[in-house]
Amino acid sequence: MSAVAKIKDEPKAVAPTNESAAMFSMVERIMSDPNLPVERVSQAFDFYQRVQADQAQKAWFAAFVEAESEMEPVKRDAKGDKNNKYASFEALDAAMRPVYSKRGFAFTHTTESSQKPDTIIVVTCLVHKDGFERRYEIEMPCDGKGAKGNDVMTKTHAVASAFSYGKRYNIGNAFNIATYKDDDGRAAGALIGPISGKQVDELVALADEVKADKAKFCAFLEIESLSEIPANRFEDAKAFLTAKKRKAAR
Repeated sequence: MSAVAKIKDEPKAVAPTNESAAMFSMVERIMSDPNLPVERVSQAFDFYQRVQADQAQKAWFAAFVEAESEMEPVKRDAKGDKNNKYASFEALDAAMRPVYSKRGFAFTHTTESSQKPDTIIVVTCLVHKDGFERRYEIEMPCDGKGAKGNDVMTKTHAVASAFSYGKRYNIGNAFNIATYKDDDGRAAGALIGPISGKQVDELVALADEVKADKAKFCAFLEIESLSEIPANRFEDAKAFLTAKKRKAAR
């Protein structure tokens, strides 16, 4: 076989497909050179790692911007002390997971000791598939005491509760999630905007026709003026005034 034939039979070198592959290829060549001192090889590898870390960080931020732009407010589905409503971890997870996982994100959760007594630090990391992560943490009391200072749960239950609350706070803060009260659809309706000017005129005319007290009607709807009625409550408001009209006609 001729020398030319041998050259043709040898596989061609595959060009690196991206910057990362090119960098790794360069480091590999340096490390395979027996004439280079060990410190030069170490420097080349450190440089490669810094480049990788920078690329991973940029990928994290790019994916974060895309994911956050798709995040929507979450309904407060649970009740706490004094019947204050909040969005549970389950509600946040159900709303957020499809969005952030599509962008290559995942959450990890753990706890650390705190210098404060009966307190734990809940640590949440938002990790990306390319290797960069960001840490979020919050201190949570776990003494098992209620608002009046009395024992309301065991220490084990208190730690579990603190961990659950901490995770909820951290994942919500990670993507700046807003929450809203359900209020039978009032707040949810407000998110899509108020009724149109034409609809306002229609309600005003109907209210005048049945001699309805507009101020009391607005107070009933928990708004300052008819123009603030959420678009998804227009039919309800109109039906209320129409029923009043029918009642007056009897």
